[in-house]
Amino acid sequence: MNNKGWSNAFWGEATSYLNFCEEDYVVTRYIAEFINTLSSLAFVAYGVYGLSRFDLKSQTSARLISYCGLIGVGVCSAGYHMTLKYHTQMSDELSMHLLTTPLLYRLLTFQSSPRRTKFVGVLLGMLFTTVMVTHMLMDEFLLHATTFGFGVYLIATRILNIISQQAPDGCIRHNLRNIAIFGCLNFAFGYFVWLLDDWLCQLLTNLKHTFGLPLAFLFELHGW
Repeated sequence: MNNKGWSNAFWGEATSYLNFCEEDYVVTRYIAEFINTLSSLAFVAYGVYGLSRFDLKSQTSARLISYCGLIGVGVCSAGYHMTLKYHTQMSDELSMHLLTTPLLYRLLTFQSSPRRTKFVGVLLGMLFTTVMVTHMLMDEFLLHATTFGFGVYLIATRILNIISQQAPDGCIRHNLRNIAIFGCLNFAFGYFVWLLDDWLCQLLTNLKHTFGLPLAFLFELHGW
């Protein structure tokens, strides 16, 4: 959301075609969306935490890629919300697919033959390239959002299937499924809150002005 802070903005006028409900350059002239930028760093923190506990001897490289992907999403998202530039928006959206695509590859090729593994890898690579090139050349947000959402859905359903097939102990299987379902519910709730941030933007902005800082931060739903 634009506001008078643009007159003193360090990064200049926004060139991204998405600008969320958080008012720009309210806290500092160096960060357009302060809370959205700050909350993006949570991905970086979790990724660094995961890497700090990573053991090359006992864990696979797939987990290493996942943690690095989380860090990439956090850095790119923070850069986007900090600057609101077109190229940082593209890097943010690219990083989301760079996180989900390797996860999809790993899950879809679990205990698969070498031939199927190669086929899935080529197919995902082609789809990833097609989606991102089309998205960046045509500024087509719906394709990006749809494919990312579908990718998350496939990841969730595949994880639940693998848990059912590979966890022989009933108690362990139950706990793992609960963890996976909890993660899915968190994603769905986050998406719902993201929609509310858009639908109720004017109301939320009025509440922010009424309560003032720092309580106004509580109404930055996209950040939460």
